[in-house]
Amino acid sequence: MRVIGFSRGRYYVYIDREPLVGHIAFGVIDRGTNVLQIRPTTICPYSCIYCSVDAGPFSRHRQTEYIVDVRHLVKWVRYVYDYKGGDVVEGLIDGVGEPPTYPYIVELVSSLKKFLPRVAMETRGGTLTKELVDALARAGLDRFNVSIDTLRKEKAVYLQNTPWYNVERVREVVEYIVRETDIDVTLTPVWIPGINDEDIEEVVEWGLRIGVGKRFPPFGIQKYEVHKYGRKIPGVREPTWSEFRDFLEVLENRYGVPLHYKKLDFGIRKTKAVEPIYRVGERVVARVVGSGWLWREVLGVDYRENVNITIVDIDFSPSLIGKRIDVRIIRNRDSIYVARKE
Repeated sequence: MRVIGFSRGRYYVYIDREPLVGHIAFGVIDRGTNVLQIRPTTICPYSCIYCSVDAGPFSRHRQTEYIVDVRHLVKWVRYVYDYKGGDVVEGLIDGVGEPPTYPYIVELVSSLKKFLPRVAMETRGGTLTKELVDALARAGLDRFNVSIDTLRKEKAVYLQNTPWYNVERVREVVEYIVRETDIDVTLTPVWIPGINDEDIEEVVEWGLRIGVGKRFPPFGIQKYEVHKYGRKIPGVREPTWSEFRDFLEVLENRYGVPLHYKKLDFGIRKTKAVEPIYRVGERVVARVVGSGWLWREVLGVDYRENVNITIVDIDFSPSLIGKRIDVRIIRNRDSIYVARKE
């Protein structure tokens, strides 16, 4: 890995040799289903006021943005795919950034389609163009998950906290995808109680009118959630799951379309998972290879097991690179490893 830039107090790092299993922000994540999460970049041009991962230019917690070499990433996706015995139905290109900003996104989709039955991508739509959509269609992309929270221009700018975001242009591109390509669209707005209740209804009405969901569920409405390092909207309370279900049921009855996640069928099921290498509490020696994703983190690697380990509660300094540190594992869920210095 190498530092390719430094701006606004953040490192920009290109990863082309390090392991791509073990970190939540980049690489490959297996959560024990037949869908693999594929994360090529952490970079995001938006600063959404409710962002659960504090992405974008106004991030307060990020220390590093990562971009992964495309061939290196495909190699690791193939490794996890083979480990699971090929029991994978979809590669979902998602992450803590905006996937269409990845400079090799078309090559990534094309390469993944050589062995994955289907490939989907998450986006807010503002970075899509008709030219990019056409290229992704030729590469074999199966579905866009488009997170569009309102169709109202001013409110869209407010929610994205991004002056250049043009929801009317996003609508135009989405309608082009549905009308002119074989790529399916699932609309995935975030419901923020008291902020965009009526907007969600308008998004549903628009989606049904233009014909999203040809082969997949047309909608996957998300619940506004507050996370430790995410952004919280002042004066807005996070809804309970019961309140969220009640909100969806009203819309389901009104529009005759399933919206609750338990009623949606993307063909996802449990499968053999990548087994955790470490137990919580286990002592490990990790080699520091760079700055961590968030402040007070460093990125470590256990080359013996070929996995990444995020080491928390330690300030990064370039002088740490190459040093071996005794750490104790404090998280191992979904083969994402977090440790603290001994």
